[in-house]
Amino acid sequence: MLNLVLFGPPGAGKGTQSAFLVERYHLVHLSTGDLFRYNIKNETELGVLAKSYMAKGQLVPDSVTISMLEDAVNKNPEANGFIFDGFPRTNAQAAALDAFLNSQDTGITSMIALEAPEAELRVRLAERAKTSGRPDDADPAVIQNRIDVYNNETAPVKAFYEAQGKYKGINGVGSIEEITERLVAIIDTL
Repeated sequence: MLNLVLFGPPGAGKGTQSAFLVERYHLVHLSTGDLFRYNIKNETELGVLAKSYMAKGQLVPDSVTISMLEDAVNKNPEANGFIFDGFPRTNAQAAALDAFLNSQDTGITSMIALEAPEAELRVRLAERAKTSGRPDDADPAVIQNRIDVYNNETAPVKAFYEAQGKYKGINGVGSIEEITERLVAIIDTL
């Protein structure tokens, strides 16, 4: 089973590249943002619980996020593997994901990071605000805050997978096709 963590800061191209990788390798794309939106919209038990934290301005606990991911994985027993997009965001989440996947007799094959300079990310996010209806990406202060949160809270997860020999970083600057080729070159060697 091919299980990938597609990693990188906001605007690195994770969602764009996931679409190509899902098609090429017949994987299931699991985006925590999509899972939250689905569960909240459909008022599932986990969605109602997540919404209760969000309504108070609190972060949704890892246990709730992990439960949503477990539910999504369990709904796809015939999958060739998964792309985890936007997760894990902390070392605790990475450890919980490993524990869950190990209980399923599988694990993370690799974490592949799309690496791009902050100036490039700011340009991409501003452009995304114009083209994909993401108004939060139009405010430079919001963009910088998202990049800062990534650098301070999420980037340390890289060390978790480096310690397991599963981290691969690629140049995330170039055309969509060039970046896809770089990803495929790594994945085909796993």
